[in-house]
Amino acid sequence: MAAILNGGSLKLNKLWAPWRIKYLTQNKIRGCIFCRAGKAGKSKNEQNFVVERSPHSFIILNAFPYNNGHLMAVPRRHVDALDKLNDGEILDLNKSTLRAIRLLQKTLKPDGFNVGMNLGKIAGAGIEKHIHIHIVPRWQGDTNFMPVLADTKIISQSLHDLYKLLTKAKTLTVE
Repeated sequence: MAAILNGGSLKLNKLWAPWRIKYLTQNKIRGCIFCRAGKAGKSKNEQNFVVERSPHSFIILNAFPYNNGHLMAVPRRHVDALDKLNDGEILDLNKSTLRAIRLLQKTLKPDGFNVGMNLGKIAGAGIEKHIHIHIVPRWQGDTNFMPVLADTKIISQSLHDLYKLLTKAKTLTVE
């Protein structure tokens, strides 16, 4: 528990994260973040953390990751259900997912992955109107005392550093 009862008073544990101030103070963005990132030109890839683009989808860093290296494969077209994608879009989205896995294997060398979708708000979808696939690398022993005792997850690398690492190594192709 991040808040611990201490002698009748509430004590909060603090984790220094100065990069979050940008998120807290920026103007709230209207519209779909995935559509905005997908429609932006390649010159805006770094600003939007778009790692790779393909004809019908793109790979993007999760700005609020569950784990270091958390990527998402996103269809370019704004759809809220899998059955609204055509065959070409489904194939391209799955190939993007595979490329994301291979890129993470090459760069971060995880021991495994959680790959999946949250379809609908009740299933945990933070952005339920634009489907996307989560690709979350996992390592043996990556769970430590912080999430268990302090409700705190440690992300060990900045998004900018991770973006640079992934785009530098992005030379993989999927047949």
